[in-house]
Amino acid sequence: MRRLPPLTAIEAFVQVARLGSIKAAAEELALSSPALSRRVQALERFIGKPLFERRHQALKLNDDGDRLLAMIAPALDSMTDAVETMTSGTELLRLRLGILPLFATQRLMPHLPDLKRRHPELHLDVDTGGHGVARLGDGLDAAIVLARDVDPGLYAKRLDRNRVHVIGARTLVEGPNPVTRPEQLTGLTALVHRDMADTFTQWRVAAGLPDLEPAAVDHFDSGTLMLEAAAQGLGVAFMLESHFEAARDERLVQLFDLTVESHYSYWFVCRPRALAMRPVRIFHDWLITALGAID
Repeated sequence: MRRLPPLTAIEAFVQVARLGSIKAAAEELALSSPALSRRVQALERFIGKPLFERRHQALKLNDDGDRLLAMIAPALDSMTDAVETMTSGTELLRLRLGILPLFATQRLMPHLPDLKRRHPELHLDVDTGGHGVARLGDGLDAAIVLARDVDPGLYAKRLDRNRVHVIGARTLVEGPNPVTRPEQLTGLTALVHRDMADTFTQWRVAAGLPDLEPAAVDHFDSGTLMLEAAAQGLGVAFMLESHFEAARDERLVQLFDLTVESHYSYWFVCRPRALAMRPVRIFHDWLITALGAID
């Protein structure tokens, strides 16, 4: 049987690759940074080639590192689950799910007690780091993403259709100079989510004001923070209707009685072969039942 490198070296490599930092990976594995570095170096010596590009305090996988991670990370995750199952005394299923924080808070979390009752053996590792599609098969089994469309090479199920709302602080409509016309946005800051970058442009075209320019456009990668920024009067948020309705925040109001269909939807996505995995299939089937799906 061909000799293998130490499992500790493989574990160290996978953690550094996923976290991009020796320090962060060392904290995750309860090791000192020098000790973790030695384990990674031991694997590189065993392989006979470097696996990372060293950049100051960060590490980035090179091509050889990318290939190795794609091949061994799933096996390491399976080994971890197997050991956890044996030591827990019950069959344990684990799903690594990528999801945006606002969707998780507003749409998923209220339903999770039902999932736990139906499938107590299923455990979720929830990752809100973003870039869910790019990380499928490399750290994530499935993801719920916000997108106009999805790569046809992936399995995708649309979870909703939506409209764009302009959301602002209640003081904007109750003050001495209430904001009642879209033209008044020229004096306000537009708040836009990075995953819905053209939402403002789409809205102003639908409003019949293609040349309308706000005072500025500020971009966020957190819908939760966008809602709070709008509530604090820092700008007006261009967000989905479902975000506004689920927020139930008395500080916020919908500006303008204008219906604009959104190009963006939430999707459940995974690699096609991942549907054969029990955790993915269980979660997928439950999610479609709990939240519904749109063809």
